[in-house]
Amino acid sequence: QVQLVGSGGGLVQAGGSLRLSCAASERTFSTSTMGWFRQAPGKEREFVADISWNGDRTYLADSVKGRFTISRDNAKNLVYLQMNSLKPEDTAVYYCAVTWISTRIPTRNEITSWGQGTQVTVSS
Repeated sequence: QVQLVGSGGGLVQAGGSLRLSCAASERTFSTSTMGWFRQAPGKEREFVADISWNGDRTYLADSVKGRFTISRDNAKNLVYLQMNSLKPEDTAVYYCAVTWISTRIPTRNEITSWGQGTQVTVSS
């Protein structure tokens, strides 16, 4: 099973930027769809973005389109989430994930492995 370690979270003011990184433990990373979910206090974990194994297809949640970008570096087993124009409602724990779903947005139940989560807090 792929092990994932997310990093890069922190406290930022509204309008600011952060870049999250996720490191994967295995070579199978390079053939898997990778993504990010987030969970705010009292809410369900929700999809944010994902990227196909070769980077030629991405999905983004409507709430982050135009502000967030997902990318990957298969040579380094890394996936990134660049978050710009952050809003207080983006405050959540962000989880890196790997899924076998490649042709649509995955549900929470279609995740093979989860990272440990990294906290993002956006102050107003």
